[in-house]
Amino acid sequence: MAIALISCASSNNKDGNNDDAANIYLQLGVRYLDLGKLEIAKENLQLAENKDPNNTQVHNASAFLYEKLNDYKQAKAQYQIALDLSPNDWSVQNNYGRFLCDRGEYQQGMVFLTQAISTQLNDRQWLALTNAGRCQYAMGQKQTAKLYFKQALSLNEAYAPALLEMQKISYQNAEYVAAKAYLQRYLTIAPHTAGTLWFGMQTERALGNLSLAKEYQDLLLEKFPFSGEAKQIVEGKDFKG
Repeated sequence: MAIALISCASSNNKDGNNDDAANIYLQLGVRYLDLGKLEIAKENLQLAENKDPNNTQVHNASAFLYEKLNDYKQAKAQYQIALDLSPNDWSVQNNYGRFLCDRGEYQQGMVFLTQAISTQLNDRQWLALTNAGRCQYAMGQKQTAKLYFKQALSLNEAYAPALLEMQKISYQNAEYVAAKAYLQRYLTIAPHTAGTLWFGMQTERALGNLSLAKEYQDLLLEKFPFSGEAKQIVEGKDFKG
């Protein structure tokens, strides 16, 4: 997931001790989020908010936490608080835009993602570009999505989420050599997923490399036996791509 969480941020609270304590709890909360320990993350983020309720990044991180907890109403409320505090914060714009696109609010989501892309303060534009590409893809605008992903990779050629998306789109466009190349680039920086193995398998079949396709299929069944892709293989639907 192409998210942006900035653990150290300025605050409107004039109490320096509270600022320091809030940032410590915030960093702990973000760390536990990374580890998937959501309840401990929630405790730390709530402590951070108690210390500094005007800390934008506390609300930004809390919003993402509530997404992980499938509490989308509370997540939206937290993103809106963060935006009220810092309307021009690109990390909040990026995360909220992605959130809205994930909920099917594509037009409004693209508004925030476009803002995140265009701000001069954003030194990680590839995050918002990738999210914008995903949003366009969900809207059925595959060519526009492809342009966003390529732009993201022009800024960070080793950005795994954009490489994944380009592997998928290249396969779907019958650009099999390109799909294989994007997978090879991805594997230099990240391990296989069920998706990479699925599209890799289909790509190698299309290229006539049946032994490698079978290798990908076996690996998919071994490593991701409960995935949707593995289920399609078991049900005999693996040639549909």
